[in-house]
Amino acid sequence: MANEHFPGRYWHALEDGRIQCDICPRDCKLHDGQRGLCFVRKCEHDGIVLTTYGRSSGFCIDPIEKKPLNHFYPGSSVLSFGTAGCNLSCHYCQNWDISKSREWDRLCDEASPEALAKAAIQYGSRSVAFTYNDPVIFLEYAVDAAIACHKLGIKTVAVTAGYIHPEPAKEFFSHMDAVNIDLKGFTEAFYHKLCVGHLQPVLDTLEYLVNETDCWTEITTLLIPGQNDSDEELRSMCDWLMEHLGPDVPLHFSSFHPDYKMMDVPPTPHTTLTRAREIGLESGMHYVFTGNVHDTAGATTYCPACHTPLIVRDWYEIFDYYLTDDGHCPECGQKIAGHFNHFKGAFGNRRMPVMLHRELSGV
Repeated sequence: MANEHFPGRYWHALEDGRIQCDICPRDCKLHDGQRGLCFVRKCEHDGIVLTTYGRSSGFCIDPIEKKPLNHFYPGSSVLSFGTAGCNLSCHYCQNWDISKSREWDRLCDEASPEALAKAAIQYGSRSVAFTYNDPVIFLEYAVDAAIACHKLGIKTVAVTAGYIHPEPAKEFFSHMDAVNIDLKGFTEAFYHKLCVGHLQPVLDTLEYLVNETDCWTEITTLLIPGQNDSDEELRSMCDWLMEHLGPDVPLHFSSFHPDYKMMDVPPTPHTTLTRAREIGLESGMHYVFTGNVHDTAGATTYCPACHTPLIVRDWYEIFDYYLTDDGHCPECGQKIAGHFNHFKGAFGNRRMPVMLHRELSGV
């Protein structure tokens, strides 16, 4: 049930009477009645409350490849939803109408955690994704929803920038089956100038996820012309990923289009995505993809041992699927990193908005 005063976790009182939110590296220090930069975590009655529990900016059934997750039950559908607000301030945000919303009428739908899980069953989705805005800021709601989903056998997915402190990260990601981390660039200057944040906390989150959890992890970097797309930066990033995470974490290079505060920057040339993918493969990474463009070669999963095309894609659509049910290459027997099972066909390149009605939500 929607509750504008749901008790928040991860905060402490300061000597000057303010309350510090400890969810993310912003460490917002708030007087009573004030909200953090994310706008959804509020200081109220000597604590932090979450103002968006049980409320959503909308629900859609998407292909899992849109998250993007290419090696997490390919071809399946996912019930996607988000709330409002964000703890980064990216000048190029492509969901800015949601992430920067200060209007509660954006939260047009309601659903209890149990209703979300039941809706996934109703619509035939294998998983529920917390996406559109960053779910770390509605941690309490996402965790409760994940628990409800797991009780019904539904997987959970987080699409996040990974800008979160270590302690809440342990709780949050322990309830996620898969995650796509938005690694926005690979310099502190980029994060400071265009995201109003810092790079190192995101790298710390990535190392924790891949090396200390069982949460399946993929990474996306949106390439912005002249900002984070130089050969030097891309090589540095891929070398770091190889050294700290290993070769089996899928990496997606996606195409920028002008939006929000960066309308004067041109779209990413296709050649930039192809060059970035080549750099990733040259570094030793096994699974490097291009995104947001039509590029069958760049979207296909190849066997890292014998280079056989195993999952042939274009954008979010799967055309051919050759993996064995347990995720091996049928040609050479190489185990492909990821989560796979018997392929019954793909959901396809479509987006289905849905409403979770009051009778389903119980609100």
